[in-house]
Amino acid sequence: MSGHTTFLMWNDQSIEEAAQLLRAQEVVAFPTETVYGLGADASQEDAVAKIFQAKGRPADNPLIVHVAEIDQIARYTSTIPIIADKLIRAFMPGPLTVILPSNGTIATNVTAGLSTVGIRIPDHPAARAIIKAANLPIAAPSANLSGKPSPTSAIHVFQDLNGKIAAIFDGGTTGVGVESTVVDCTGDVARILRPGGITRLQIESVLDQVVEEATSDQDDAKPQAPGMKYTHYQPEVPLILIAGDQHFFKQKIIDYQREGKKVGLLVSEELASLLRADQVQMCGSVADLSTVAAQLYQSLRGFKESDVDVILAECFPEEGIGQAIMNRLKKAATSIIDNRP
Repeated sequence: MSGHTTFLMWNDQSIEEAAQLLRAQEVVAFPTETVYGLGADASQEDAVAKIFQAKGRPADNPLIVHVAEIDQIARYTSTIPIIADKLIRAFMPGPLTVILPSNGTIATNVTAGLSTVGIRIPDHPAARAIIKAANLPIAAPSANLSGKPSPTSAIHVFQDLNGKIAAIFDGGTTGVGVESTVVDCTGDVARILRPGGITRLQIESVLDQVVEEATSDQDDAKPQAPGMKYTHYQPEVPLILIAGDQHFFKQKIIDYQREGKKVGLLVSEELASLLRADQVQMCGSVADLSTVAAQLYQSLRGFKESDVDVILAECFPEEGIGQAIMNRLKKAATSIIDNRP
């Protein structure tokens, strides 16, 4: 669509208005506990096509289906394997998506023509209220222009999609900050396709077995889940990941500034206290990586082309939710400079 986007504030009337728009095959942005989603009726190809049009999203990139209750999952899958059932009961509602065999009721442009479907239950009261009121399965990727940092507030959605979608439901700032963990449950062993808000250790603890991790799909392959194939999360200017101590980081700042470049830093509170640059975006504390996850996309969106020429970003420990943080930063990065021994 092109034209007016309605801004809905959180109340019962707005929940019903959002649900009515979804039933009318329109696209509505709404908050989840991870990031804002861009929702449409997952059973109708024409409605889902509006998501791809608004985002500029590649057609072979599958979407995640959002439902309100656990018992609704069985409506869209031919079977729920034991490993999937354990994860669903342990982590839903929550930032987990399970890949299951599709029974064909979900539109083919949601599944990208695959025989599987990704399903999750968001842990956000507004999201579940809207889905429940609409009484539909809702396909919902992140509510941003394809390739740009995911939105963690309604204003981020407005900046990217105003005039391109029917409505934005303002439910405040999201909590987790990075998208859901996607787990393929169609085999004998669970396989993490995308790291996210639920960590590998949490999953292994519930399943009492080692979990596999998928590598990114090849360029000519169809990705099984969002975030596997295409470059994502890119800010307006080049982002360079710096792997090294504070002295090496400081030297890289000096090097770029000597080239006449304005340097932005995307770093933890700890490193920010030790460095100086043209612009500094602090994204949480290394001592609590969940704070980094929650602030990552907000920080990425804080850099504008008019303010800096290059962003130097800190590398974080790849443990727990740090794995999801580094997954997103590597996809956002133009290059990585590694000075570690």
